[in-house]
Amino acid sequence: MKADLSPTGRALRVLELLQAQPGITAGQLAAQLGVTERAARRYFAILREADIPVESTRGPHGGYRLGRGIRLPPLVFSAAEALGLVMAVLDGSHAAADADDPVGAALGKIIRALPENIGQQAATMRQHASAAPDRAAVRPGMETTSTLVTAIAAQRRVSIGYRSESGRQWTEEADPWAVIVRHGRWYLLCHSHRAGAVRAYRIDRIQSVAGGGEQFRAPRDLDYVDLLEQHLGTGWQFETKVVFDAPCQEAARYVRPPMGHLSSIDDGARCVLTGTTSNPAVYAGEWLAAIPIPFHVAGGPELRAAVAEVTKRLTAALGTAPSNERLPRKDHQPASLPAEPGDHATWLIFGPGPRISCRSERAVLAGQPARFRQGDRSSFQAGLVAFRVGRISQLTPGGWQAG
Repeated sequence: MKADLSPTGRALRVLELLQAQPGITAGQLAAQLGVTERAARRYFAILREADIPVESTRGPHGGYRLGRGIRLPPLVFSAAEALGLVMAVLDGSHAAADADDPVGAALGKIIRALPENIGQQAATMRQHASAAPDRAAVRPGMETTSTLVTAIAAQRRVSIGYRSESGRQWTEEADPWAVIVRHGRWYLLCHSHRAGAVRAYRIDRIQSVAGGGEQFRAPRDLDYVDLLEQHLGTGWQFETKVVFDAPCQEAARYVRPPMGHLSSIDDGARCVLTGTTSNPAVYAGEWLAAIPIPFHVAGGPELRAAVAEVTKRLTAALGTAPSNERLPRKDHQPASLPAEPGDHATWLIFGPGPRISCRSERAVLAGQPARFRQGDRSSFQAGLVAFRVGRISQLTPGGWQAG
C-alpha cells in the first residue's frame, strides 16, 4: 500500500479487507497496510467508532470480521481511486464520455453511486477531459473475448476459426495462455496445435471460438507480455538486419521489441538489429525513420528497397528552396517541448484559467491557458498553450475567467 494514503483512505481499505477476507488477523492487516500491528488495531477501533460492528475472535484460528446485519454502500472509493478509474476508462475508450456507449453508461452508473463529494470530482473529470481516438485500436467482440478468458481461467483447449490480414482462413485447436492488450489491440497468446508452436492471434480476427476442450496446463514461469513482444518480431516473411552506429544501450531506447533482437558488435561500440517483418514499408518508413541514430541496412533486400523508397520520397519532398525563402537560423530553438522515447502523453483539462508552471528540458514556461490539449509537444499560437500534464511542476487554481 502507498505510504501517502490518508488515514481515512486506510480505514476504507480496512473495511474492504474485512469484507474480502473475513477472519483477517492484525498481523495480516498490518502487512497489507504497511503499518505496525498496533496501528492496524487502531483502524479497527476507528471503524467501531463509526458504528460499524467489527467482531474479534481470540485463539490460533481467531481474527477480525464484520458483524451481522451490517449494510454497506455498494461502492466505497477514495477520491484517488475514483479519479484514477475515470482517467483509465477515458484513456482506454474514447467513447466513455458518451452516455449511450456501453462503457460510458457503466461509468455513469458508477459515478452516480459514489458519495457526493467524490462523485462530483469524478463527474467533472469525465465532463472536461477528452481523449482523441486511437485509429489503430481495434476492439474485439465481447462474447469472443469472454469465451477466451473463461477458457484461460479453466485451462481448457479451444477451437478457433481465424482470418488473417491477407484473407486466408483456417480452423485450429489451441491452448489459450493469456489475453494481452497492446497499443489498443487485443491478442490471444496460445500454443497452436496446428503449428506445434507458440502463436499470437488478433482477437478481432477470430471468426469463431468454441470452448470446453481438453484440459491443459499453461506454463507459469513465463512473462506473457514479454513473450508476445518477442513473438511479434519473429517468424514473418521478410528478414531484416540493421546496424546502428551506437551501443546497444542507446539504441534500445528507440527500438521496439517487434523490430527484432539487438546484439552488440565491435566490442560494444555498435549494435546490430536482426528480425523479420511482414511489411518492409512500415518497418522502414515508420520505425527506422523515427530512430535518431545513424544506421545502415546490412541485410534483407526487401527492407533495403523500402529504405531506398523512403529516401527517394523524402529527398523529392525537400526540392529546391525558393530564392526568397528564409531558412531557419542554426541557433534557433522552436518553442516546443521535445518528444522523448517512451514518454507517452498524459492529458487533463483544468478550468477555468489556472496559472501553471511547466518545466521542459530547456526552460521553465509559465502561462494562463484555459485548456490543456493532448499532444506530444507544446504549441504556442494565438495565446493557446498546450502543456504535457506530467511536466507541470506547479498548479495554482483560480485566476481569470475563461470566456
